[in-house]
Amino acid sequence: MAARRSKAPTRDIERELWQAGHEIVVGIDEVGRGSWAGPLMVGVAVLPRDRRVNGVRDSKMLTEAGREQIFDRVAGWCDAWAVGAASHVECDELGMAAAQKLAAKRALDSLGVSADAAVVDGKWNFVAPHVRHVEMRVKADAICLSVAAASILAKVTRDRIMREQAVHYPQWHFDTNKGYPCPLHRTALQGYGPSAIHRRTWVFMENFVPWPGMRVVRPDQPTLF
Repeated sequence: MAARRSKAPTRDIERELWQAGHEIVVGIDEVGRGSWAGPLMVGVAVLPRDRRVNGVRDSKMLTEAGREQIFDRVAGWCDAWAVGAASHVECDELGMAAAQKLAAKRALDSLGVSADAAVVDGKWNFVAPHVRHVEMRVKADAICLSVAAASILAKVTRDRIMREQAVHYPQWHFDTNKGYPCPLHRTALQGYGPSAIHRRTWVFMENFVPWPGMRVVRPDQPTLF
């Protein structure tokens, strides 16, 4: 199964920006902010103006198998794309907001082209000042084709990393939960404590990890997923 039934994202926002004189428009999306372990990642994608890949949706609307199936086609279709990461250590040391900005900068620096404008999912501009014009759109990953492509590229890249980490840390089941909250993950934390790739400043540690000496910091702009 590739995708649930949903209205396909379009290039309407990109066309508005192209017509306004922005030559290179990049779609940007984040994954992993609400995870308890592993990196926070930001995907960026620049699409061709005249070719399309069928089946592109917000990554959350695709199954894991569906995302894997379409990944190579999306990557090959993009004029340019990249994924930037902030490690679990950087998430702890910098805070989630600064870590997300860092991951976005790393993605844009790796893109190979200089973006004139960006379309970003949500209400928070974590891209400035690295792109001159930033278009904020709520649910952009569902309606904007370049953001949907970026979401797939970032999600699959991060999922692959977490599956690799699961080999080294099998008790926490990162192959299935990818570091996100779930009952099995909470139980593993209570039984084994945090792994080497857990974010130790998340407020959840206060509730689910009963050990002394744990530094707890309330995350800025918290979210579960």
